[in-house]
Amino acid sequence: MAAYAESEGSASKVATVLRVTSGNFLEMFDFFLFGFYANDISRAFFPAGNDFVSLMLTFATFGAGFLMRPLGAVLLGAYVDRVGRRLGLIVTLTIMAMGTILIAFVPGYATIGLLAPALVLVGRLLQGFSAGVELGGVSVYLAEMATPGHKGFYVSWQSGSQQVAVMVAAILGYALNTGLTPADLAGWGWRIPFFIGCAIVPFLFYIRSSLQETEAFLARTHRPSAGEVFRTLGQNWVIVVLGMLMVAMTTVSFYTITVYTPTFGKNVLKLSETDSLVVTFLTALSNLVWLPVMGALSDRIGRRPLLLVFSALTLVTAYPALAWLVGHASFGNMLVVLLWLSFLYGSYNGAMVVALTEIVPAEVRTTGFSLAYALATAVFGGFTPLISTWLIRETGNPAAPGIWLAVGGACGLVATWLIYRGVGAHGGRAAGATGHSRST
Repeated sequence: MAAYAESEGSASKVATVLRVTSGNFLEMFDFFLFGFYANDISRAFFPAGNDFVSLMLTFATFGAGFLMRPLGAVLLGAYVDRVGRRLGLIVTLTIMAMGTILIAFVPGYATIGLLAPALVLVGRLLQGFSAGVELGGVSVYLAEMATPGHKGFYVSWQSGSQQVAVMVAAILGYALNTGLTPADLAGWGWRIPFFIGCAIVPFLFYIRSSLQETEAFLARTHRPSAGEVFRTLGQNWVIVVLGMLMVAMTTVSFYTITVYTPTFGKNVLKLSETDSLVVTFLTALSNLVWLPVMGALSDRIGRRPLLLVFSALTLVTAYPALAWLVGHASFGNMLVVLLWLSFLYGSYNGAMVVALTEIVPAEVRTTGFSLAYALATAVFGGFTPLISTWLIRETGNPAAPGIWLAVGGACGLVATWLIYRGVGAHGGRAAGATGHSRST
């Protein structure tokens, strides 16, 4: 009977993880599609008469959504910290779905003129506003429902769900490239994956609506008002800023090796779309392996060692790896370099997300986590495709995105060192010698 109860409990935990991460899947599915089909989207909505300008406008629109994330983190985060994790996750999914549907069905510039790019921008802003708290809400929920001693493993599935979305999008892209002519794909075929994203929205609402509120939230006797949340954030602004720098390593790495990879493979390395898609799929699969493995390892040895080692490795190896790839461009070499960067990202992020839930005060855990994450994506990660494209153009160096990756690694390294020395600690000691923060 005990074994049966344990099995039932494990099955229930797995089902809960799947339900809570469903919105993450939709968010990253749509984000990746926007990056992969950037060339087609630029021609459909931003026909500037110059391919470079059109692509830059597309990536600027992609990045604009990230500017809404801090606003979503503060406003929606305060709402979630007051009303609960479950209801908050349903609200964020609703707003996110509205943005996805809008982008999927907006006619092109040739049909409705300037209204087309304007509506696409509105869709991205809605997605950014909801995503500002989606990652925080999911991560906090997973941290609060995790079994003792396994928090890193459970929280790692927040990022794991994003990798599944990238893999599904890559498979769809491969099928479309195989089944459609280049003209059909550029004309209307690129919309098909967006339509599929819209079609799964009702299912995502169904499974997320069955979530239960976390016991940790229900046990709290005081639910802070928005004013109290903002005051607590102000008192802990140092830890929010350091958390932002710690997340910078994650966001820069992730958007480089997933969203920007197809564009880099096609436009810079001159590889086929199929080659770029296969590399992207295998990179996401590699991420999916390393995230829970390193999340579980961080439960054993602490967060700090992993954060320090893998941010440092990114700092010193990112540019040399991309420089070598540019000088020896091929499918096999691209795969080797991207798998190395995936190992660095997955190993760092497997420990980073749970660490961020631990260093933020419990009473503003969703808001504080979300704000740090949102600022990192707004300042660093979200504009990675735009910055990478600009760096290559301005420097004439195709390996220049490696410089941006190194900047992300430096941010993660410095922030980790300061956080685990107690800088910005709330309520006394922020982090122990093992690299675990006190978690409440």
